[in-house]
Amino acid sequence: MSRVGYLPSVNEGAPTKRATIVAVVEGAADLERVQEVLRRRYAADYEISCTSSLAQAERELREKRAAGEQVAVVLVEQSRPETDRRPFLVAVGELHPFAKRVLLIEWGAWRDQSTAAAVRAAIGEARVDYYAPKPRSSRDEDFHRLLGELLQEWSRAQSPTASDATLIGQAGSPRVHEIGTLLASSGIAYQFEEHGSVAARRLLADVTGEHGTTSAPVLVVRDGRVFHDPSNAALGKAFGADTELGAERDFDVVVIGAGPAGLTAAVYAASEGLSTLVIDRAGIGGQAGTSSLIRNYLGFSRGISGGELAQRAYQQAWVFGARFALMREARALRRDNDGWVVALDGGDEATARAVVLATGISYRRLGVPALERLVGAGVFYGASVSEARTLTDGHAFVVGGGNSAGQAAMHLSRYAASVTVVVRAQTLASSMSEYLQQALAATANIAIRTETEVVDGDGADRLERVTLRLRSSGETELLPAAGLFIMIGAEPLTDWLPAEIERDDRGYLRTGVDLVNQRSVVGGWPLTRAPMTHETSLPGVFAIGDVRHGSTKRVASGAGEGSVVVAELHRLVQPATS
Repeated sequence: MSRVGYLPSVNEGAPTKRATIVAVVEGAADLERVQEVLRRRYAADYEISCTSSLAQAERELREKRAAGEQVAVVLVEQSRPETDRRPFLVAVGELHPFAKRVLLIEWGAWRDQSTAAAVRAAIGEARVDYYAPKPRSSRDEDFHRLLGELLQEWSRAQSPTASDATLIGQAGSPRVHEIGTLLASSGIAYQFEEHGSVAARRLLADVTGEHGTTSAPVLVVRDGRVFHDPSNAALGKAFGADTELGAERDFDVVVIGAGPAGLTAAVYAASEGLSTLVIDRAGIGGQAGTSSLIRNYLGFSRGISGGELAQRAYQQAWVFGARFALMREARALRRDNDGWVVALDGGDEATARAVVLATGISYRRLGVPALERLVGAGVFYGASVSEARTLTDGHAFVVGGGNSAGQAAMHLSRYAASVTVVVRAQTLASSMSEYLQQALAATANIAIRTETEVVDGDGADRLERVTLRLRSSGETELLPAAGLFIMIGAEPLTDWLPAEIERDDRGYLRTGVDLVNQRSVVGGWPLTRAPMTHETSLPGVFAIGDVRHGSTKRVASGAGEGSVVVAELHRLVQPATS
């Protein structure tokens, strides 16, 4: 979704102090060089504070916290002989949880085993965001590239002037939650302001002349456009997304689903000359779009948020010419001569030689009536990155033992006073990546409750308490709760598909060799060739990503299937330009 214009900050006109970059460097010569490098490049926009003393740096960080001043980046040298940096880095995380933290080392020090171990431990335990060799000169662009990326990430999350929009609404409102989730999963940076706050009233008065008497959500885009209680389609249009089919209705390939698998298929299909349409009932990103940080995706050594990854993939597919119909739901699929017809809500239809199903999965419902009543008001299915900021100093609970649950817990720990991960199993070992288990264990305000389940909860207008039950004894415990994030099991989104498409007993789509092994296509497969690897029981209809039977529920595997399926499409479809 494209970027547009300029939105006056809600804080414009109010005196604000610039955010600070803090560096702790030993040795007079190195300290002087780092200070000069930082001042020459960043002093126009940030305060620069450099010292050789951990104690002095911590005092300054405490003073800034007490004064309400922001710290953008903290650079800390990994000393030799080694001084334990853990207490200082933990203090940084507690005082300024959104500050980016970098471990500085000598160039080439990664060859030293003790230094390498210290770097890996600091990153693995989430004490730092990454490491960097100390800058060699003011034009050390490798150093500036890393620091620039970190400042950009910090700014988009924390600075109103870097946001694409401001959402004004009532915290705890299901509709505000829905809008925030849609924006976050699409990689759109936004700020939230509570209706009636000074900042909200000032912004509405500046751009509309109003003073905010309504309780309905209001979205102010950075170019000054204002949307009162916007629909999902209006949100998409506000940021340049296509929500209508337009004049073109016939495509080589229709991809249904704009998660990692579907977006990758669109990138490869469009780049190879296939006319491509992508349909998604929401925005882009799928479940992965709500992940706050994916650290094990190839090529992103520092990690990347699901929303940012989705935004980049969307832009990549768009540049290659892929068309999109977002906020539109595919309702039916039927054969039409040698191709397929996809019927959308609103009566529109698109035709294609081949269809790629990348519809993903939805989280299984918890089935507790008292909690279902509070969905969107403290109870959320999925990571819901957009809700984290509403949990400041509250108690959050994450139900689930997969990577998404681990990523959500780490993100929430920056806001909430405590985060409890609730898992029915005896251990996380079989369901969560080792790097996330390590990070959870090293985070002081995260607790893991194994062999435990959520059985009840209550609250007036918003979640206030949850009841946990220990499975071995049946003992229950009532605990205060500001947020409950449920990520258990999964259900494929396949009910709308024709019955002729083979499914397993859980609704996942069988493809390729699984069709043959189950003998489900014997006698019913109309072609002399065997089904291709990702082809369903209907020739020309393919399934990739989480919706496919036997798939690995990981972002990278979905993206891999999205690229591989295009080679299979070429066996059926020739580019329109060939």
